[in-house]
Parts: sequence; C-alpha cells; structure tokens
Amino acid sequence: MTSELTRFKQFRAKMNKRILESENKEIQRFFALDKYAYQEGALPAETKELLGLVASLALRCNDCVTYHLIRCVQLGLTNEQLYEALNVGLLVGGSIVIPHLRKSMAMLDEIRKEEKK
Repeated sequence: MTSELTRFKQFRAKMNKRILESENKEIQRFFALDKYAYQEGALPAETKELLGLVASLALRCNDCVTYHLIRCVQLGLTNEQLYEALNVGLLVGGSIVIPHLRKSMAMLDEIRKEEKK
C-alpha cells in the first residue's frame, strides 16, 4: 500500500513535470520565483520555510503544508520548532485551521517515519 506521503511526492513530481513541459513562459517564471524565494538570503532557508509553512496553514493549503513540512525536515528543523510554527498558523488562521492542523500532524508523522528508513 502506497503511503499518502509517497502519493503526494509522486503526483507533485509528475504534475510539475507536465506543467513545465507546457513551456508557458509565465508559468515557468512563477515556478522560478517560488523556487528562489526559499533559498538562503537575508533570511536563512529554515526561516523562509517556516514562514511558508505558517502561511500555508493559515491559507488552508494541505499540499503546501506538506511541501513545507518536507523541506523543514530536510533542513533539520525539530518537531518542537515545527509545533511552534504550526501554533502560529493556528492563531493566525483561527479554529477553521484545526482540520488542516490534524492533517499536518499526520503528515509530519509520516515524514519522520520515512526519514528513519
């Protein structure tokens, strides 16, 4: 049985490839902006990913939350750091964010489990 995390990664990779193959310059520029926005700069990449995580939770985008959780784990952030960021997202977004917080915690568990393999 394929995990939700694996399905997310496979679908994201497949569809990003498909989207970029369209060769639409505006789409390609947007994807480039997104890629470069999270690189090291005046703010460390870890801080930028946490900002993306908080914004994604407040905006209730589960795919975005999953992506930023993956990146945060790759960058070495601890669960405690992620919980604090998720708390900020909950405070900003309010109680309507709770279902997305549940999804975030489940996905973080999957990411950590995969990390141990």
